Amino acid sequence: MIRQTLQPYVPLADMLVRTFGKGCEVVLHDLTNPQHSVVYVANNAVTGRQIGESFSSLVDQVLLSPDLKQNSVSNYYFHTKDINGGKLVRSSTLLIRKEDGTLDGALCINLDTEPFTEMISFLQSFLPEHSASLNFSKEEVPQLNEEENVSVMVSSLIDHILKDISLDSTREERVEKIRFMENKGIFLMKGSVEQVAEKMGVNKVTIYSYLDEVHGKRR
Repeated sequence: MIRQTLQPYVPLADMLVRTFGKGCEVVLHDLTNPQHSVVYVANNAVTGRQIGESFSSLVDQVLLSPDLKQNSVSNYYFHTKDINGGKLVRSSTLLIRKEDGTLDGALCINLDTEPFTEMISFLQSFLPEHSASLNFSKEEVPQLNEEENVSVMVSSLIDHILKDISLDSTREERVEKIRFMENKGIFLMKGSVEQVAEKMGVNKVTIYSYLDEVHGKRR
C-alpha cells in the first residue's frame, strides 16, 4: 500500500513513462521501509524492478554524491545485473523529504541507453579508425558528502532499518541488519558505525565484529 504522502508521485511516474517511451522506467521508493522500499514501478522493462524489493544505488550514487543538489542527483550510470553483463542505465533520483529533513521516499528515473549506444556504434562504423566499442567504465565511488542535511537523511534511514531491533534481538537478527546496511553502502558514510552502535545499544567493537561475520572473517 502506498502511503498518502507518496501518492502524488504515482501519476508523475506514469506521465514520465508516457513521455519518454518504453526505454524509460520510474521507480517510487518508500524509505520508511528500507528493506522493501519499492512501492510502485511504471514500466519495469529497464531493470525489472518489482514491488517489495529494496533500493540499490541510493547511498553511494545519490546520498553520498558530490552532485547532490536540491534533493536530487541527475544522470549517473549503473549496469543491471543480467547474465550477459547487464545493460547500461542512465538514472536520476529525486529525494522526497519530510519537513524535519528526514527521508520519506525517492523517485528514480531509469533510462535504457542500449538503443543509443547501438546507434552510435552503427554510425561510428562509417567513420575511419572507428572504435566498435564504447567505454563506459564504472566511476569510482564519489567522495563522501558530509553536509548536515545528508547526515540527517542517512541517520533517518538507519532509524528505519533498525526500528524493530531491541535489546532482546538475537545476534543473528542483528547481523542480518548489519549485512543489509553493508550491502546498501550505509557504512560508506562517515560516522555511520558510531550511529548504528548507538541505536543498537552496543559499542563500535561489536559492530565491527558483526561486519567481520558478514565478510566471512568469523566462524
